[in-house]
Amino acid sequence: MQIKAFAAQSPTSPLAATTIARRETGPKDVAIDILYCGVCHSDLHAARGEWPGMRYPLVPGHEIIGRVSATGDLVKAQQVGDIVGVGCMVDSCRHCYSCDDGQEQYCEGQHGWLQTYNGWLDGSGENTYGGYSASITVDEHFVLKIRHQEEQLAAVAPLLCAGITTWSPLRHWDVGPGKKVGIVGIGGLGHMGIKLAHALGAHVVAFTTSPSKVQDARDLGADEVVVSRNPDEMAAHARSFDFILNTVAAPHDLDAFTALLKRDGTMTLVGVPDSPHPSPSVANLIFSRRQIAGSLIGGIAETQEMLDFCAEHGITSDVEMIAMSDIEPAFERMKKSNVKYRFVIDMATI
Repeated sequence: MQIKAFAAQSPTSPLAATTIARRETGPKDVAIDILYCGVCHSDLHAARGEWPGMRYPLVPGHEIIGRVSATGDLVKAQQVGDIVGVGCMVDSCRHCYSCDDGQEQYCEGQHGWLQTYNGWLDGSGENTYGGYSASITVDEHFVLKIRHQEEQLAAVAPLLCAGITTWSPLRHWDVGPGKKVGIVGIGGLGHMGIKLAHALGAHVVAFTTSPSKVQDARDLGADEVVVSRNPDEMAAHARSFDFILNTVAAPHDLDAFTALLKRDGTMTLVGVPDSPHPSPSVANLIFSRRQIAGSLIGGIAETQEMLDFCAEHGITSDVEMIAMSDIEPAFERMKKSNVKYRFVIDMATI
């Protein structure tokens, strides 16, 4: 089945209209007409070939909200007309230790997990095409139920990546009442981290390099805001944090933040810089038994938990809607951090 899509044909070509093939609906498949697709910074990195192993034509998009148009004979959880979501994964091996534990994002199978676009994680097999398209067909296991109100759906799309990327570490490190939690960076990921940590009941401190973002962070739910370039503001929080979620995807001094952790505190990184961070001080970790950790999106059950929590608490992303034809200007603005805080494509415009 041929459908409309927007694709990069090479790392140097702009995204442009094309057609791609989607498979027919199999027994356990769900066919989805895409309503909205969030624009993740990963989409830009991938389209421009800034990461190794990118495959072309490349159709980005892994923050997908749509309506079920058909289901296979064995599908039980979804029905035609349901509003559903698809995130960063559309398959995994299903039988390794991580998959059995509901952590498909760490799949240890031969090929890793199947990305919504760009195929299997190890680069094998056929290419896959993402949500910058009119429709997608996905195995039912990787289709998520959306319980938000219809008028919120566009702002729900980024939860499929930005939401779960911040939710997973917040849950894993038991963020909640009585915990002092730092969120480093106030962008697509960071603004969701602030909202979710606040809703979980933590005392939330946002870190930004921009004084102009102080009020924005408070409006998102931060109890305090620190301008990280101000050494006095940083020093005032020394040895006080239970947990810090660092969303910044550019190389920076990690020691400045690990010094703010309590004994046994953890800073978890979710941003992947295009060049390494300066090496952190080992002594800074050893002498207070601190940890620097990492976290990758979340499993399917965990993503459903996050979506249900957000629906119950009225949480969505702050978004700016664009037409599909405006994706290249949106990419340019995103490179300059000129969006609050996530672009979402109205796929009716494709």
